[in-house]
Amino acid sequence: MSIDERKAGRKPDIGGQAVLEGVMMKAPEWIAVAVRREDGSIVVKRDPYQSPAKKHKWMGLPLIRGAVNMVLMMSLGMKVLTDSGEMSGMMDEEPSRFEKWLAKKLGKGVDKVVMGLAVVLAMALSVGLFVLLPNAPAQALRAAGWSHLAVNLVSGLIRTVVLVGYLILCGLIPDMRKTFQYHGAEHKTVYTHEAEQPLTPENAQKFSRLHPRCGTSFLLITFVFSILFYSVLDQAVFSLLAYDMSSNYLVRILSRLLLLPLVAGISYEILKGLAHANSRWAHALRWPGMQLQRLTTREPSLPMLEVAIAAMNAALHGLPEGERTPEGYTVLPKEPGSTAEAAAASA
Repeated sequence: MSIDERKAGRKPDIGGQAVLEGVMMKAPEWIAVAVRREDGSIVVKRDPYQSPAKKHKWMGLPLIRGAVNMVLMMSLGMKVLTDSGEMSGMMDEEPSRFEKWLAKKLGKGVDKVVMGLAVVLAMALSVGLFVLLPNAPAQALRAAGWSHLAVNLVSGLIRTVVLVGYLILCGLIPDMRKTFQYHGAEHKTVYTHEAEQPLTPENAQKFSRLHPRCGTSFLLITFVFSILFYSVLDQAVFSLLAYDMSSNYLVRILSRLLLLPLVAGISYEILKGLAHANSRWAHALRWPGMQLQRLTTREPSLPMLEVAIAAMNAALHGLPEGERTPEGYTVLPKEPGSTAEAAAASA
């Protein structure tokens, strides 16, 4: 539990993430992943977790913790995605000849090579869509006499439109729609835990699929705040050094990338503050981010909620007794009439 949470007298936040055919839940000291296999069974794994702030107190300081959390969630996110692929059996598919050749040349396992390539491509796509493209018209707009604020407003608008369009396109892919359903299941399960209600699919289904601490809201806050932040920065550099960063595309891009951790750190503090506030202003300010979640979440089925609840229970209370797979995953027993049987029947 963080210093802020102890002062506020509230329970620590439980976070999560939708993964392939399942959900990851992160408690203060444990991370659990639960996935649904094709036969309808649920397999769960649990790993210890230590916050970077416990190892290095400076990493838990305001502003810094936001940048640390961004890097942590990116690395953790890729790891649990790999774990879920292995748990669900998706990694059992025969790798391509190129993947085998690359793994042999690099001296690493095929799964690590494939995931590494996915990370590189994802990072390149993110930089291209959300950094290079939005800043492309800056020089022309400044040459036309536009102010720094107007240029950054156009850049932020392009970034936001690209994000919304990207999410809409993702929602058209059947596998992504299912992942968005698991995302909704994660939110509903977290709400049920926060309300201190019994963790059952029926209870969880009553709650909203939109949650104020969602990473989707964090993205939008970062985009909006960056407009103001970079406008002030550009004007300050122009006033003090008589240099217009918009006139040099490379300098503008580098300044955005180098200062991204600071922007993320401030945006994280804004997200945390809005998530736990109940004033009308707080509700109004977090409303846009909540609405954007309508693109990244879908209403989950009861079997999906059962998976999210299995991950929550494992993260909070440990793995139950039961059958173990050869890989060491726990297989949850199917009870007569359970949602697991329904999932198996529809698989």
